[in-house]
Amino acid sequence: MKRIACLAALICALAALAGRADNNDPTRVLQAGQRPDDSRLGKPRTLNDYFPFTPPASKEAWEARRQDLRQRLLVYLGLWPMPPRPPLEPVIHGKIDRDEYTIEKVFFASYPGHYVSGNLYRPKGKSGKLPGVLCPHGHWRNGRFYDTLEAHGEKGVEQELKSGAEKTREGARFPLQARCAQLARMGCVVFHYDMVGIADSQQIEHRAGFTDAAAELRLQSFMGLQTFNSIRALDFLTSLPDVDAKRLGVTGASGGGTQTFLLCAIDDRPAVAFPAVMVSTAMQGGCVCENCSGLRQDTGNVELAGLFAPKPLGMSGANDWTKEIETKGLPQLKELYRLYGVEENVLARAFVQFDHNYNQVSREVMYNWFNKHLQLGQPEPVAERPFVPVPPKELSVYDAEHPRPTDATGSKELRATMTAQTDTQMAALVPKDADSLKEFKRVVGTALHALVNDRLPDKDEIKSTEIGDNEERDGLRWRKYLLGRKGSHEQVPVIGLMGADFDGTVVIWVHPSGKASLFEKGKLVPAAQRIVDKKAGILAVDVLQTGELSNGKPPEVDKKYAGFTFAYNRPLLANRVRDILTAVAFARSHERTKTVHLLGIDQAGPWVLLARPLCGDAVERTAADGAHFRFDKVHAVDDVMMLPGAVKYGGLPAFVALTAPAELFIHNAADTGIEKWLDPVYQAAGAADRAQRLSEKATEEKVVDWLLR
Repeated sequence: MKRIACLAALICALAALAGRADNNDPTRVLQAGQRPDDSRLGKPRTLNDYFPFTPPASKEAWEARRQDLRQRLLVYLGLWPMPPRPPLEPVIHGKIDRDEYTIEKVFFASYPGHYVSGNLYRPKGKSGKLPGVLCPHGHWRNGRFYDTLEAHGEKGVEQELKSGAEKTREGARFPLQARCAQLARMGCVVFHYDMVGIADSQQIEHRAGFTDAAAELRLQSFMGLQTFNSIRALDFLTSLPDVDAKRLGVTGASGGGTQTFLLCAIDDRPAVAFPAVMVSTAMQGGCVCENCSGLRQDTGNVELAGLFAPKPLGMSGANDWTKEIETKGLPQLKELYRLYGVEENVLARAFVQFDHNYNQVSREVMYNWFNKHLQLGQPEPVAERPFVPVPPKELSVYDAEHPRPTDATGSKELRATMTAQTDTQMAALVPKDADSLKEFKRVVGTALHALVNDRLPDKDEIKSTEIGDNEERDGLRWRKYLLGRKGSHEQVPVIGLMGADFDGTVVIWVHPSGKASLFEKGKLVPAAQRIVDKKAGILAVDVLQTGELSNGKPPEVDKKYAGFTFAYNRPLLANRVRDILTAVAFARSHERTKTVHLLGIDQAGPWVLLARPLCGDAVERTAADGAHFRFDKVHAVDDVMMLPGAVKYGGLPAFVALTAPAELFIHNAADTGIEKWLDPVYQAAGAADRAQRLSEKATEEKVVDWLLR
């Protein structure tokens, strides 16, 4: 008992000391023991949160949002810039004959050594160009080979018939085949292809191969691979001489529904879409193949599906996370489509009497939707007809005469191919003149904007709350604020210091210890004193997990797959950049501000260097410690410097180079490789003399003198 009492006394004493330490910090904005009311200090968002869609006020606002979101999706999916898409050399064989259609077996390489496999359904007795339909299958057991009898036994088949979900035993057993057969009978050329790791796609295990830090840093993901496979599947379909490239549809359910609306969000070729049992404001997709870093930060599946507007979009729901689609999602999408004057081009039907499915009841909604919008000319209402299924083994694309290609590779070799391709694309972006500089900034600048998922806010987007009374201390005016963005749940503590002779120059002070680093033993540290002596003001900021804006806990990151975290939340590093941008925008909005400079001290230097390119003309000069940092030194997904995609786009050197032609001073830059991009970019910008770098660490006096010279 005495030991417990002593331990309790020790804890109380430590707490008291911590409280006194807080009280002794002159830069505190809030009372000791209080933390800012910032949602980022709480639990991270997950795929099971609520994801409503608020339609834009105007068509123009939506078009701008749509362009930005589509570019971001391409970045997150590893498709910015698009990987090479050489002509396909598909193997098509093994024709199976049915009454009104045929089924063929297909495989082709989407990447060198990575094969997409599937079945091609073609109507018989048709001439001319025919509509094409792409069918991703989703997470049904064995995918393209799904058989209810095998998966759930005779009771499963009987339940489908008894409930009214299916009207024929064939449809009850083989609902995926039923979809393709009916569409072919309606006059469509249908390609039903495998998800990675399912059915004939056995080179990479489903959910494996892309879950480590190195994959994150290059945006190599299972979801990105499947999406590129979908793009290549559409390439295959449109390459067929009997397919009308202007009449293309896409439909899949569950994970196939995710692939449907994502493909239609980033590819302009589909004319009509029907994602089944996936679009909702609730659960967003529970597999690694439905999540990747960045994907649903500040958005959700309803808005992602809306990127297809104004083209015809049909959806179905069931007794699952999609059951409320008619009341949560559809009304907002109708409002969006109304901006284009085509409210009738979006439809949703929820069949809550059935569990998660793509059964005959919902398939028939799709058939009628496609009949109308692909102009198939079938008498309505279209009802699914009985068909003769093919035993799943006979649908397999590989056999003795057509074995799996000998160059088929696993995830390790595929990732090496992906890396080599993107490295080649990046090498081609090293600028040599004004035109190539513009292309470098377009590609890498777009990527940085997406990876941080932020931009410099306008002054009317900033929310500032002044805390406490105005103070005058030691000849300096003190102002304390909590900053945030309107509509966000953020509070960033900052302190402003300036003398009576303030000349309108503001230095944004960013330090690993936050604004408390301004003082030591109650006095301004020499660098801060030097700034105010030169008539400049200081705005010191506590970015996330520094100073007052810290809860002492490392950010939670899903250890099995970081995409489950970063799909919905900015990484810590991106949030720190965001807070710097908030401080810059606030400083620029001050009526007495004439010039803003950025100062990144010690390990905060790379934060500042990432923020600077996003500041545009708002910042004149930037001085930062390179801190010997390289993104390829990040080996854990929960590393505080993790920024998915950073290595792919050239790392800190390429991002920093986006600052050109603004003035820049980087010190302590040994081993950073900063010169690889900084030197050619500044030379191409005609500003080689405006960027200075030192291998060694500069003195604080030298850094301040450079900023305020």
